[in-house]
Amino acid sequence: VAAPVTAAPAQPRGATVALPTDAEVVSAGATGFMTSRPDGAGGESLAWTDLATETTTPLPGSVGHDSHSDVAVTSDGATYHTQDMTTPGTPTPGIDLTKELGPDAAFVGAVGNLLFATKPDSYGKLDLYRLFPSGGTVHKQKISYGTRNTGYRIVASSAADAFILGTAENGGTSYFSTTYKLSGGALGGLYDHTRPVGKWPANATGGISSAYQVWTERASTTTEAVVYNRADHTTERFPLGSHEDLAVAGVVGHWFLYGLPGGIRESTTNPLYSLTARSLTDASQVKLLDHVTSSAVAPDGSVLVRGGTVAEGEGLYRISDAGGTPTATMIASTGAPTALQFVTHEVPGVMDGDQNAIWTAWALSRPNVSLTLTLRHVPTGRTSTQRAFLPLTGERIPWNGVMDDDAPAPNGDYTWEAVATPGNGIGGPVAVSGSSRLVRRANAHDFTDNGSADVLARDASGTLWRDDTYDHLAAGELFAVNRVKVGAGFQAYGVIEGAGDLAGGPAADFVARDSSGVLWSFLGKGDGTFANRTGAGGGWNAYNKIAAGSDLTGDGRPDLVAVDAAGALWLHKATGDWKAPFAVARVKLAAGGFNTYD
Repeated sequence: VAAPVTAAPAQPRGATVALPTDAEVVSAGATGFMTSRPDGAGGESLAWTDLATETTTPLPGSVGHDSHSDVAVTSDGATYHTQDMTTPGTPTPGIDLTKELGPDAAFVGAVGNLLFATKPDSYGKLDLYRLFPSGGTVHKQKISYGTRNTGYRIVASSAADAFILGTAENGGTSYFSTTYKLSGGALGGLYDHTRPVGKWPANATGGISSAYQVWTERASTTTEAVVYNRADHTTERFPLGSHEDLAVAGVVGHWFLYGLPGGIRESTTNPLYSLTARSLTDASQVKLLDHVTSSAVAPDGSVLVRGGTVAEGEGLYRISDAGGTPTATMIASTGAPTALQFVTHEVPGVMDGDQNAIWTAWALSRPNVSLTLTLRHVPTGRTSTQRAFLPLTGERIPWNGVMDDDAPAPNGDYTWEAVATPGNGIGGPVAVSGSSRLVRRANAHDFTDNGSADVLARDASGTLWRDDTYDHLAAGELFAVNRVKVGAGFQAYGVIEGAGDLAGGPAADFVARDSSGVLWSFLGKGDGTFANRTGAGGGWNAYNKIAAGSDLTGDGRPDLVAVDAAGALWLHKATGDWKAPFAVARVKLAAGGFNTYD
């Protein structure tokens, strides 16, 4: 079978009729169509739309039925209403099937103002009746033959015929099809071309024209379209796929239409979601719509399909073959896109990294999508990727401030891009992008400008290492990531201490004392590396303990304290001058006792 080609895009310029986004087509006539939509109270609201006047008329009843005509057929329980919508001001009395046929009567279908219903006979088998309201009277007539029939389904009709599938019981279930000649709506009528068929499912669909009859059968695990050529009396089968809900929408010229309704709501891909026309003269196929949700055949043989295309959007399309190849023309529009779209999105222009989580918000035109949000740190190119999986409605996605390499996100400028991908494959991915900035309060032990404390550690060979850390939101624990070598030769220093910000910038620094008592400062660059050391003065071997990095005087600068051999605690105030970061004049904080502390 040849792969389907895509038909020329529909032109919605003539689609001035407005269609509610949740409306489905139920029936199609020459002058308009019937729709059904949720009424908000658990039921359905029915209406008829006139294409010429673009007016919509509410209809009585809670269920709409396909009449293949300008007659609107609706029902409430066992009461059925028929109304000719070419003269909508003259409704006809309802038909009560219970009254006319008894409590076991069951509606089968309608063609125009003819109703078809079954009634059990004395053996429990089903007789088929037609009912016709006229002049205030309901005419009814048994039209079935035989005594073994057990089921009927009207799968299609035209102005002249009703195409009926049936079942019978005779030591086993047999299946048949028949064509009932409508005889212009009078009480005559006759059958034509009754013949055996394969097993048809309860949701069988089909189409009929002067040249073909098409219906669906369920052979084992495969749904097939069966085509009967009415001229040469031959039958051909077309396997459609494994799904039980695959439907034939109708016959247009020498093509039948098929697809899997409801794909727009699904979360997995399937090429059968599209409405496709299959040629009955060669192997050609034409893709007409990207998806279909409902359909109805009009009296002229064209098919009205509720669905959409990525190019033209959601609406009601008329499928016809005026040029020999089926085309889709939008006749009513919902104004909604078929292509996936971002409706709203919120990403803070300034992201506060001191919050437990940074939240972004996303709303899309449909929920069966997955979303990937990538934040890229402009100076380094490092990324953090967040993913939200379907169903995605109005979602708020938390960012924990951790990059893809498991290190905390550095402060600074970011770009972001959100890519939403439809789970059903209808339409391609869509993206939005922007920029933001991540900020945090300064951390006295943050050497990498990412808001988290870093740990300096020296190994036995004298190499100094830096471990970045972050506070995991879910576990509430401190994790170390990305051990990085700072440098070698640090065995020359007996004391190494984080000192906070000595230079007045955002990056933390550290100090180290060598064996001669000289204190050296190493100024951080904010990327985890440090400038060459700067001498901060000698005589520091008078102390056996040194601690730095905290503001003890309330001036916003990190001070230094030290303990001498006698256990006295001394304060060296920070100066704010990176060349001489601590005051030479010291202040005694305690006369002794601090040599008991490590």
